[in-house]
Amino acid sequence: MIKMIVGLGNPGLQYARTRHNAGFWFIDSIRNSPLALNNRFKGLVGEQLFGTQKVHLLMPETFMNKSGESVVALALFYKILPEEILVVHDELDLQPGTARFKKGGGHGGHNGLKSIMALLGSKDFMRLRIGIGHPGHASQVSGYVLAKTPEADENAIFRSIDAARSVLPQFVTGEYEKAMNELHRQ
Repeated sequence: MIKMIVGLGNPGLQYARTRHNAGFWFIDSIRNSPLALNNRFKGLVGEQLFGTQKVHLLMPETFMNKSGESVVALALFYKILPEEILVVHDELDLQPGTARFKKGGGHGGHNGLKSIMALLGSKDFMRLRIGIGHPGHASQVSGYVLAKTPEADENAIFRSIDAARSVLPQFVTGEYEKAMNELHRQ
């Protein structure tokens, strides 16, 4: 079962509407109450019930390339194993409007995932990949993910977030295959 959901993004108003903050957008869409800044965990934290399963929510206040510092601090404190963590992040290889669950795997050049893998010492955590599309060339990626998201792409991204949110209770409580199949059919 999932005991922690981490949404990746960059803190600060200048990044709020950028594609790189899709993980933050997801956490904002599922939380029932405001998250509180916790310096011990270097992020905004809260708790939420999914059925009877209590889940820690985390939005790191570190920048993307240091997300692992926040994730590991919370995981160690609450003794949460890598496979009990769901990391929600933007995904260049999926088009806006697409969301996919995945277990483990590489970082695909994503600096947030790189940081988490390096500091957690594992790549066996769950992921929810929120499609943002690709700018076409690797040299354009940094500017693309940090630029304000066009309205059409933002609307598509929020539709995929809604779809993922609808199957999240199943995923959190361990019905991974059922949740994956339902989300991936959309």
